[in-house]
Amino acid sequence: MSEQEGIIQYPDETVAELPPEPAIAKSTDLIYGLESKPPLRDTLFAAVQHVLASFIGIITPSLIIGGAIGLEPEDRAYLISMSLFVSGIATFIQTRRIGPVGSGLLSIQGTSFAFIGPIIGAGTAAVAGGATPAQALGLIFGMCLIGSFIEMIFSQFIEVISRVITPLVTGTVVMLIGLTLINAGVLAMGGGALAKQNETYGSAQNVLLSLLVLAIIIILNSSRNTFLRMASIAIGLIVGYIVGLSMGLVDLSRLSQMAIFTLPIPFKYGFGFNPTAFIPFAFLYLITTIESIGDLTATSVVTGQPIQGETYFRRMRGGVLGDGLNSFIAAIFNTFPNTTFSQNNGVIQLTGIGSRYVGYFIAVILSILGLFPIIGGVLQAIPQPVLGGATIIMFGSVATAGIKIVSSIEIGRRETLILATSLGLGLGVTFAPDLLSGMPILIKNIFGSGISAGGICALVLNILLPGERK
Repeated sequence: MSEQEGIIQYPDETVAELPPEPAIAKSTDLIYGLESKPPLRDTLFAAVQHVLASFIGIITPSLIIGGAIGLEPEDRAYLISMSLFVSGIATFIQTRRIGPVGSGLLSIQGTSFAFIGPIIGAGTAAVAGGATPAQALGLIFGMCLIGSFIEMIFSQFIEVISRVITPLVTGTVVMLIGLTLINAGVLAMGGGALAKQNETYGSAQNVLLSLLVLAIIIILNSSRNTFLRMASIAIGLIVGYIVGLSMGLVDLSRLSQMAIFTLPIPFKYGFGFNPTAFIPFAFLYLITTIESIGDLTATSVVTGQPIQGETYFRRMRGGVLGDGLNSFIAAIFNTFPNTTFSQNNGVIQLTGIGSRYVGYFIAVILSILGLFPIIGGVLQAIPQPVLGGATIIMFGSVATAGIKIVSSIEIGRRETLILATSLGLGLGVTFAPDLLSGMPILIKNIFGSGISAGGICALVLNILLPGERK
């Protein structure tokens, strides 16, 4: 997906594969094309680069959501493990193309940032209503599972949807995704919800640690060295983790209690559903459909594949269908919706390796990482200020990606009106949620999320206002 753009650059019966492409595509600088089978050394090199580029993005939503709804460390570690495990399975499905499912491109799947806001909203509301954080997860995963069918259905109407959900609407929603998450990033910078409880929120120690991580990421990301740019977030988090350990902010006492191997358990936290809280989830699955089309189109470009015609639309339908199926699998195995990651397109360009067979190795690495809970245990102990220093720029880059999408069209009076109204309403209900306190519960659940409020506004205005849809 587009979350980090700008930071780092089944059935037994399988249908016939798409026609093979030459090893070196004419329009790119590829060394190995889509259907090439690179030597093992080159394949492993490319696979590790992709894992490094996507690893932090895969685990961050679980870290943010787990902290926000008050999960126990063991549960947070389990969510991280399942995020990695499912991303491995999802990446294999997307790159292998099983029947009509999957794009057959070197497209990496990971946990979506887009759903963080609504998930936290639904989870905290459930906890406030008397549910335990673990029970709240059952409700969240139930809504994620039901919502995945929306994307699977939309995958069969790609051409029609793209006429209604235009770049103006998509760009507005992507901006709102980033902007509404800024609050979560700032909260983590100050020490998180726990720091507010023990009155250490915003202490000099927390703020300085978060700024250190932020500075490291900015400096490394400005480097001319491509490896340092790609690894800037990982390096920032590692340095912050070490500094936080020296400050006594890292608690590793529970690691000795964790099992060596974790077994994925379907519906470990149960299954629930709330029709009114589901509305923002449904809308985001529609937006994720459009974002995935953008990511898969970019992957087609960098691997020398067509971006029009029947082959292109077959890949898009299969890719979005894979996106929906992978989110379905994610909900079953206790993690959040999966989507395509855009930062991996930069890795393809840097390495010159666009072979989808690399995706099989990436899938194996991610799944293995997810099966060992000690990895999740170490990661869930990342201090909140460290996480905040990294996520503040990650969330900001999401908003920047939205700006890029909107700037790709000509902004006239009509577009300005739609953009201004949608951003105003979306950010308004985010930062002043009590605005809807006197409204029926259905209205509060639909429009209480800044993403759904602003996104629905942009969609409706783009349809109703006279003028060309852009």
